[in-house]
Amino acid sequence: MTDPTVHGASSSGKAAASAPVGKLKAVRWVGILAIVAGALMIVTGGVVWGVVSSQLRAEEITVSDDAAFLAGSQVAGPFTAYAQAEVINKHALAMTDGKTYAQLDQDDPKRAVVMNGSFLRTSLFTSVVSFGVAAFAIGAGLIIGLIGWALTVVADRRRSAAS
Repeated sequence: MTDPTVHGASSSGKAAASAPVGKLKAVRWVGILAIVAGALMIVTGGVVWGVVSSQLRAEEITVSDDAAFLAGSQVAGPFTAYAQAEVINKHALAMTDGKTYAQLDQDDPKRAVVMNGSFLRTSLFTSVVSFGVAAFAIGAGLIIGLIGWALTVVADRRRSAAS
């Protein structure tokens, strides 16, 4: 006669748990930590998005009327910041006959204006990147939180099946 536990059944006829209870506890704790980490990432991403957006709004910048898109909108998000950065570049190139700051002569009076435009564009692009990082943190936090939730569900089901 063969031992029934070798084939996955215990002497009581119930299926043997595939993982010891201690390992299931560890999986559950990892799941809980992932849920907490995911929630922190979502909150942090949301706070960063809100701070950058409120700082842009405080500057009271309006996308220029000759922008390719979102003309007349207040700069407060990634798309309006990008639109305004592009129109600043368009204006700078128009006043210098297509030359960039680096291509202008050292004594060109337009050089200072183009330099300021370049600084403004860089600041706006930095805010666009900040929005992207915040969105990434929110998305990654959501995925990590869902993985954590799945781990806790699996651990709980395996644990209840083992008892």
